[in-house]
Amino acid sequence: MTRIVEGRTAVVTGAASGIGLACATALAAAGAKVRVLDIDADRAEQVAAEIGGEARVVDLTEPRNGVHLAEDADILVNNAGFQVVRPLEEFPPDTFHQMLALMVEAPFQLIRTALPHMYAQNWGRIVNVSSVHGLRASAYKAGYVTAKHALEGLSKVAAVEGGPHGVTSNCVNPGYVRTPLVSAASSRRRRLPMRPRITSTTTASGTRGRSTAPYTPRDSSRSSASRYSRAAR
Repeated sequence: MTRIVEGRTAVVTGAASGIGLACATALAAAGAKVRVLDIDADRAEQVAAEIGGEARVVDLTEPRNGVHLAEDADILVNNAGFQVVRPLEEFPPDTFHQMLALMVEAPFQLIRTALPHMYAQNWGRIVNVSSVHGLRASAYKAGYVTAKHALEGLSKVAAVEGGPHGVTSNCVNPGYVRTPLVSAASSRRRRLPMRPRITSTTTASGTRGRSTAPYTPRDSSRSSASRYSRAAR
């Protein structure tokens, strides 16, 4: 990766912790000039100092706030996000809107801003950090699941349009990673009531039916976190 990104300008959102921090650290180690975008001013400054990057404090729930920060981006990593765990009927509409603003509209605005520079040099790399929830659904996560599915679509459009100009756009779909976001969401989810889970069954005659069983949210971090935990530190 060093030869490809050395000297390039990389913009990473949500770069002060978790997966964003891992991306920023890896890009800096490969020689990129990393712009650390995060709402946490202290952590952003600390990370930028540690990797030799540039910290920019920005609240991307107001997506136009950081648009200009991607004007010269050669590499754009859309990673910022947050999780809220509530039953659908109790999910706050304002929070739902905020989640889509941060995880869909902000990537759209940043991609839109970065593309002219990328097109002009016939090279650019867009990485959208999606989730397993961009591919499937989980109970209590209406905002997050909706946003990640939308990000998948945006990424595909950017890939189709950007390809002829030397610009790639890809989604990364991690499972559970032991980051601050997942740790906080897991603790909240364990306090929620059980919901029925629909399962398929096969009868003696060979016909398929459906049955319900109590659904207890499991701590998937045990099986998946080890795979990604090193990258999340």
